[in-house]
Amino acid sequence: MMRLLKTLLLLSALLVPAITLAQQTAEKSATYTVDTGDAWIDTWLADINHYAERYPDSFLDEVARYSGVDRGYAAALVNNHGWHAADVYFACFWAKAITLSCREVVRAFSAHRDAGWEAAVEALPVPPDNLHKRALRHAIVASYRHWDRPITLDATLRRQLGGER
Repeated sequence: MMRLLKTLLLLSALLVPAITLAQQTAEKSATYTVDTGDAWIDTWLADINHYAERYPDSFLDEVARYSGVDRGYAAALVNNHGWHAADVYFACFWAKAITLSCREVVRAFSAHRDAGWEAAVEALPVPPDNLHKRALRHAIVASYRHWDRPITLDATLRRQLGGER
């Protein structure tokens, strides 16, 4: 029994640094570029990466709770597969907007990673429209409210949300 405990302790000590290194980091966020075709979304996705650096659990909780994806799946994308937190956010909330699974959107982005999000979205079976972008933009605003973080609304969002800031 004691040998088993020592082995488990050693394994956990070896695995913790590997998991920590794979999370969203400042260095990883600094290299992030995104082009969804919407400059406002792109700006806030980059900021979401910085939020996830400092608050990875809150980020994962938000994605799981409000996009409907399994928390473990979102965590695996960031921690094991090298995804940027913002790409996980976009994939899962876009999936919710178009009523597909996050996994389907992840597969589309994986297949079109070099071409970016616009190509991945175009490759999905649901053609993108303004209502989908609107749902994503509203989700971003809602997430910032949940995180109690400031966000700057553009003119369209101010009209849609009744002048909120």
